[in-house]
Amino acid sequence: MDDKITIIEGPPPTFELVDEGWLTGVLEGPSLFNVALTQLRTFNGDELVERCYKAWKRGEIITLEFKSDDGLNKEAPIVAARATETEEGQVLLLWVRLPDEEIELAIDFDDDPDDDGDDYGPLA
Repeated sequence: MDDKITIIEGPPPTFELVDEGWLTGVLEGPSLFNVALTQLRTFNGDELVERCYKAWKRGEIITLEFKSDDGLNKEAPIVAARATETEEGQVLLLWVRLPDEEIELAIDFDDDPDDDGDDYGPLA
């Protein structure tokens, strides 16, 4: 199946909402989409990126198929792909379109005890 990249094993992918300027050109159309980045470990990243390029050249949509936390099969259209090499091995970077209900808000707090939370002096 050349129209899908399927995650066969491992946990469901995590998605990071992306707000980059270059995405505007990729997603031009009558509606706006949320785009998220996921990073997947792989053994054949270059081949998977090539599969995406060939599908796009033919004017076809290629999707990422994965299982959600509740075990349901989900799909997300891939809008950009890149393979890279890390110390741990190859990583496939996929930018995908996600519906609003698939995006979870993650709030990250910096728990640095030396940081008082602001750059201002005490109130007088």
